[in-house]
Amino acid sequence: MSSLATEHDLYNYRVVRQFAIMTVVWGIVGMTVGVLIAAQLAFPVLNFDIPWLSYGRLRPLHTNAVIFAFGGCALMGTGFYVVQRTCKARVISDALAAFVFWGWQLVILLAAITLPLGLTTSKEYAELEWPIDILITLVWVAFAIVFFGTIAKRKVSHIFVANWFYGALIIGVAILHIFNSLAIPVSAFKSYSIYSGSVDAMMQWWYGHNAVGFFLTAGFLGIMYYFVPKQADRPIYSYRLSIVHFWALIAIYVWAGPHHLHYTSLPDWAQSVGMAMSLILLAPSWGGMINGIMTLSGAWDKLRTDPILKFLIVALSFYGMSTFEGPMLSIKTVNALSHNTDWTVGHVHSGALGWVAMVSIGAIYHLIPILYGRKQGQMYSVRLINLHFWLSTIGTVFYIASMWVNGLMQGLMWRATNIDGTLTYSFAESVEASYAGYYVRAFGGLIFLVGMFIMAYNVWMTMTTTRIKDEVDAEATPLTELEAQPS
Repeated sequence: MSSLATEHDLYNYRVVRQFAIMTVVWGIVGMTVGVLIAAQLAFPVLNFDIPWLSYGRLRPLHTNAVIFAFGGCALMGTGFYVVQRTCKARVISDALAAFVFWGWQLVILLAAITLPLGLTTSKEYAELEWPIDILITLVWVAFAIVFFGTIAKRKVSHIFVANWFYGALIIGVAILHIFNSLAIPVSAFKSYSIYSGSVDAMMQWWYGHNAVGFFLTAGFLGIMYYFVPKQADRPIYSYRLSIVHFWALIAIYVWAGPHHLHYTSLPDWAQSVGMAMSLILLAPSWGGMINGIMTLSGAWDKLRTDPILKFLIVALSFYGMSTFEGPMLSIKTVNALSHNTDWTVGHVHSGALGWVAMVSIGAIYHLIPILYGRKQGQMYSVRLINLHFWLSTIGTVFYIASMWVNGLMQGLMWRATNIDGTLTYSFAESVEASYAGYYVRAFGGLIFLVGMFIMAYNVWMTMTTTRIKDEVDAEATPLTELEAQPS
């Protein structure tokens, strides 16, 4: 390839741009639905007595939109970008890459249609019915072919660690999706799982928690291991620790699912294994968090002036916090208090908003100026990025703190008994006491959503006020040469 060839000729940035833009779009859509259903808990009249807008139908739409639409687009877009840059090779097939993008958008669109209609398997994070599951499988196989095919044609011998995490995402989620989705169709949009009873519950939470482990953790750690060093312009604190982190996480995470089934008909030994593995999981999780944060050693001053780096580092802080809280909640005696309360909701959103959303936002802010040839590699407005950072951080804190308080209160009210052994509070009283938390929760979610609209404006202005450059900029130096050397 001629040295005069542009970066945009060397790599397929079209598919990365498409995924980056849809990350923002689906983020707004998914979080808008989330704010609506949060508001419905505080003001039930907001369902307008319309079945398609009821909480029970919109809630799975929200989770699928945020996890698989927003999160999925962020993972696929950054995955295609990182694998090309670190391998110094264009994706193995532009056509397959385009199929992955358009196929994934079709999956999301079908989810947005079927879930409000009540067409669902009722499995957490796996609600989509069998025809859509088949489409997901085809798109995911194409994603795997493009990703691993690009690695196979790489022009460097080393495989940078971020690609290990993206690879684990692809393989892990494929296995989880196929086996948990095995079902017998009885009509065009209805099927029944081939599993039953406790086996079905175990399969579901083997899938459900490892969707967190491989989709919402491994994949986004791939983002972290590339974009934190890049944005900080520093090598990874310890390349050796990143490899240990990878293998420990992969080996342990798959065992943690049973902690969702404490005090159920699942055998007690299986519950205990899930609890023990969840506690052990704290070590590799914090190893990765420390590795990412310590990458800023000698460059902490950058946080004063770089709001993108703030997004990435605060995301790592939330990752550390949520991966401490998760093992704690898996302890049976703690789980007896927290289970089915808003404490769990707070925990989930400390990971979803604080970790997943903020690391994705940081990565997109890093990418957009590169993808659209912005001079000096900056977004249209750095001040708006800074405003977005504070809105996201404050909104997340309001959200999760209100749910922690609600959860503790609910758990204590449910177990409170009078001297004669009767319950002190009715369930309705615990709901009434939760309303203050629901108001704060909706307010926090709204603040976060406002930040996403500010991001959309900033991205739009960056796109429309620049053109693709005809020369290779400084960013074109692949990370493998700058950061990938083992320490």
